[in-house]
Amino acid sequence: MADSGVTDGAEKNGDIERAKIEGKELTKEEKQRLRKEKKHQKKNKEKKDDKASKESEKEKKPVSSAAPASQPSTQKVPSAVPAPAPAPVPASETPAPADKSTKSKAELKAERRARQESERTSKQIKKGDVGQLCTAVKPKAPPSELQPVVKRLPEHVQVDNPDVLKKLAKKLERQQIPLRSDYGYKVSLFSHLHQYSRKTPLTQQLSIPSSVIHPDIVRLGLQYSQGIVAGSNARSVALLHAFKQVIRDYTTPPNEELSRDLVNKLKPYISFLNQCRPLSASMGNAIKYIKKEISNIPSQCKEEEAKSKLLNCIDCYINEKINLAAKAIAKYSIEKISDGDVILIYGCSSLVNHILWEAFEKSRKFRVIVVDSRPRLEGREALRRLVQKGISCTYVLISAVSYILPEVSKVFLGAHALLANGYVMSRVGTSQVALVAKAFNVPVLVCCETYKFCDRVQTDSFVSNELDDPDDLIVTRKGKTQLEHWQQVPSLGLLNLVYDVTPPDFVDLVITDLGMIPCTSVPVVLRVKNVDQ
Repeated sequence: MADSGVTDGAEKNGDIERAKIEGKELTKEEKQRLRKEKKHQKKNKEKKDDKASKESEKEKKPVSSAAPASQPSTQKVPSAVPAPAPAPVPASETPAPADKSTKSKAELKAERRARQESERTSKQIKKGDVGQLCTAVKPKAPPSELQPVVKRLPEHVQVDNPDVLKKLAKKLERQQIPLRSDYGYKVSLFSHLHQYSRKTPLTQQLSIPSSVIHPDIVRLGLQYSQGIVAGSNARSVALLHAFKQVIRDYTTPPNEELSRDLVNKLKPYISFLNQCRPLSASMGNAIKYIKKEISNIPSQCKEEEAKSKLLNCIDCYINEKINLAAKAIAKYSIEKISDGDVILIYGCSSLVNHILWEAFEKSRKFRVIVVDSRPRLEGREALRRLVQKGISCTYVLISAVSYILPEVSKVFLGAHALLANGYVMSRVGTSQVALVAKAFNVPVLVCCETYKFCDRVQTDSFVSNELDDPDDLIVTRKGKTQLEHWQQVPSLGLLNLVYDVTPPDFVDLVITDLGMIPCTSVPVVLRVKNVDQ
């Protein structure tokens, strides 16, 4: 019966093999049978290998004449009594333990590898290659300990690091630019950021020769530090106009290429402006664009032709990215404004003001509530501009925003930058307005040009921000100044934050020159921009 079962199995296996050769599909039973057969063959092979290894060990085992006859063969000889052998046995042929048959393949392989390593090290010791031995024996570090991936932080957010400050001072010294000193006691949470005083501008510390920094750049830097030129769009446009004047006055030195020399010429200018006031995200994008256009100029191009190309590129950037973008955003935003709406705005955003002007000119009937906050009180400028156009307005401070929100139908906010994770960076207080609006179920619309979109990721207002002059918080009422000598109090620090970060949960819609998108679509816009560039 057993023989017939074996013959049947063999015949069935033969049928399965033929079916496989012919390309036919096997049934479930045939597949299971084939699997079982393979497992059976594997087990037989392992048994044969174990038997062969046992036989080879018996042959290799030296016969110990010193062992007493009364001791059983399985008992080990004490290590203290050396057994006399006819010939020295190599390290690779050391007797294996009796339980080798029970070891798995992986364990056997590991033992073989260990023997090979020991042989290799013994050879290197004989040769005297100690250095090579050290490198061979040195254990490999796990992947987590190889090199920790640490992204380089920008210099302006590492002010509390003395090494970074030394590096920055050396860089500015090479560029012949003074290092602006910090002012006043800083709150510990923001000790890594710069804090400057408007009373001590950068030019007072060191006389700047005209050969190093262009006069237009010096003027612009002082306007930035004094707060005369404020707002992302205004700062970016002023920067581009200053660079236009720099390009007009530029002449290529002998034996130099314009594309290389002009980029090097701009580096100290950018460092100087950064010392006057940290660059905004929109300014950083504009500088990247100019540098890219300069590097794209072919070497055979004449100087005057190259300069005219660059000036045209800057004009196109201002026109397309700022002026036309504002018109496109206004066109999309007007669709969201209905007759009888009460629109709340915060601070003074040039883009939001432009949208409201356009909507008013289109005969939309609405009322505006301007929310403002100390110490800048920028809302007063927005109020002046809107009232001048004939728009009905109400002016309140941010402390009263929760009382005024029940009558609001929409909130329009400007933006300093839109970050890659969908967070909105804007004037400090914006996140508070958005939070309260969300609590009252009032839609929050953020208006922002795509040139302000930034690759940076941020979830709080602590790591990367800007500190303004703390003296701006000092107020004189009825001839009395309460915080006049605040610096003499060692435990007192005045914090004048410039920006805050609004989570995407508080923003219903972002209106851009590309259309109306949610905050989560910012990475897509950035990807498209990178492809276009």
